Parts: sequence; C-alpha cells; structure tokens
Amino acid sequence: MRKTPGDQPAHPAVRLTAVTKSYGPVRAVDGVDFTLAPGSTVALLGRNGAGKSTTIGLLLGLDEPDSGTVSVFGGAPAQAVRAGRIGAMLQDGRPIPRVTVRELVTFVARTYPRPLPVDEALDLAGIAEFKNRRADRLSGGQIQRVRFAVALVGAPELIVLDEPTAALDVEARRALWDSMRRYADRGNTVLFSTHYLTEADENADRILVVDRGRIVADGSSEALKRRAGGNLVSFDLAGRPTEGLSRLPGVREVEIRGDRAKLRTDDSDATVVALAAMDAVRGLAVTQSTLEDAFLRLTDPTGNTTTGTGPSTAGAALVKETV
Repeated sequence: MRKTPGDQPAHPAVRLTAVTKSYGPVRAVDGVDFTLAPGSTVALLGRNGAGKSTTIGLLLGLDEPDSGTVSVFGGAPAQAVRAGRIGAMLQDGRPIPRVTVRELVTFVARTYPRPLPVDEALDLAGIAEFKNRRADRLSGGQIQRVRFAVALVGAPELIVLDEPTAALDVEARRALWDSMRRYADRGNTVLFSTHYLTEADENADRILVVDRGRIVADGSSEALKRRAGGNLVSFDLAGRPTEGLSRLPGVREVEIRGDRAKLRTDDSDATVVALAAMDAVRGLAVTQSTLEDAFLRLTDPTGNTTTGTGPSTAGAALVKETV
C-alpha cells in the first residue's frame, strides 16, 4: 500500500498553467493546465504528435514555454533538477560501453546532492542480480531497468517516464512495472506516457488524455470509461429490423455489423429489459466499456473530440452501418 507523506506539502509536485509551445506553424502544446499532487501516479495518454513528449520536455526544463508557467515543487524545473528532486527516463539513450551496471549507477549517484545508496537503487529497479555485468551487453528489458535505476538513484520525489516499456516483451514490461510500483509505494510521484493502455488502466491513479496539444480528459480510468458510455450490449438481429434501437432506454449509440447489433448504453439493465420485451435477446452479451473505447472516442481523428463530462449530444444516438 502506498505511503502517505506525514507532512502536508507546501506545493504540488507539478503545476502547468496556460502553457503553450509552438515549433514554427505547429502548436505542440496549446494552453495546457494541470496539477499533480505529491504521491500520485499519473498517465499521460495521446496519439503520436499529440504533445505528450513536448509537455514532458517542458516540465523537465529541457525547453521553455512560449507562454504560461511551469513549476515543479513550487519552483523552476531546472531548480528541481539541480536539487535532485526530479528523475527522468526518456526514450533515447544508450548504455556507456565497457562499464558495469553498478559502475554506471554509482557514477550517476555521485552527481546528486542526496542520492539513494547504490545497492538500494539497484534493488528497487530489480537489477541487483546482474549489477556486475557490462551495461552494453544486456537485453532490451534489462537496459530499460538500468535506465530506471539511473532515474531513481538521485532519490527524486518525482519521476517522469516517457514510453518506459516501448518495444519490450510482456515479461520485461511486467518486471519494469513491478519496479516502478515499488518506487511509487514509497510515496513518490510518477508521471508516465505510454501507448499501452492496459498499463495506464492497471497502474495510474489518474489519466490525462492529450489531443492536439490540449488536455481533453482528466480523471480516473473508471471515470473515462463511463464517459465512453458505460456498457456495450450486443445481440443477434436474427433478421429483425433495426428501427427503434436508438430510442431504447440508456442507448447513446447503435452499431450494426452484419446480423449483429452493438448498443453503447448508459443503463445496460434498462436496455436489456427493453430488448427482452422485444424478444431480441438471442446471443446477448453485456460488456464494460474499455479504456481503449474511451481513448478512441476522446481522440477522434476526425476532430469530433468531446471535452465535456457527459454525452456529446444529450439524449442523441448515432446509428452506424458497417459493411
């Protein structure tokens, strides 16, 4: 269970206020506002080019915003970095050749004012068993865990992970996330971006969805799933007409695939009762909306992104015919 800090923190771990950043004609970050509480684990989700990496670069002090403010523990990001309060695990970077894992982590530890004991960092990252091996001869999953050890050896209160499990196999991802949970359980703050929605669903207390440089959703995984439309009710049409399905209780969207109907509904019980009254329950299945459902609806590439807390059009239902 995650520890709760004994003292009330004076400042949030991260605060971005009306932040913008452009590269030529491209507005990579467009008025981003969010605050991260100390001790939270937060996922940053978005399609490629949505603005995730730019946002991360700004809060790490790797770039300056065109407008707005970025603060980390109440000060400038660069100040927090110098104090060792931020650790980062970015996508780029190769291990230094001809040095062991322990030598590499020890070298990095010496650059911080109050580092973790090296053996403690190795244990937290789950790499103690191969600490005497050369870093440039490790597998991809092992190298990622070495990068994690490098990011946390400075004893940061905030760690930022940009696609930490990209290109890793299932076993390596599981091992890396086990290490990250052990770090978070100490009461530290974790911000990570990922394309693996299951990782966000399983590990994040809170999810920020970025699209076109803006935060389009902010909440728990369960809250985002509810926004996608509580549950999916599907059944075999068996030759029955589809007229009236969009007017059933709770239904906000109807999709027809061949001889099967899929209803997205806010009240699956009421929808099923209504279908039963129509004698239309053959092959019935009720499933919960997934985080992927929510993500796809929030980041609609056609530009129909919904930023409210309820249905995009109250009481409306969309009927889609899929060939």
